[in-house]
Amino acid sequence: MAASPRMTLQTRLVLRAFLCEPAQSRYAWELCDLAGLPSGSVYPVLAGLERCGWLDSDWDGDRRGAPRRRVYRLSRDGVEQARDALARVPARRRWVLGLGSGKPVVTP
Repeated sequence: MAASPRMTLQTRLVLRAFLCEPAQSRYAWELCDLAGLPSGSVYPVLAGLERCGWLDSDWDGDRRGAPRRRVYRLSRDGVEQARDALARVPARRRWVLGLGSGKPVVTP
């Protein structure tokens, strides 16, 4: 397993978007919308999370002649690591991520 990703605000916002439904596969454009970030911020985060083993990705299935799209999903280890990473967000920054105060980030 590679090193942990850099925990920037953008990384945390993307992780929060994934943890809304941890088993759900997501397209990058969907993550842009959920995280409130432009694609130029989301794609580097996705690449870093995948390099670290926190994400799995694949090409979507048959779309009847439409271009294929990449779908991303938290890996088994990635779910736990993402929860731990967001739980370590300092209290003074939790409001930026909409994490509230001290409660668990997302429970299964």
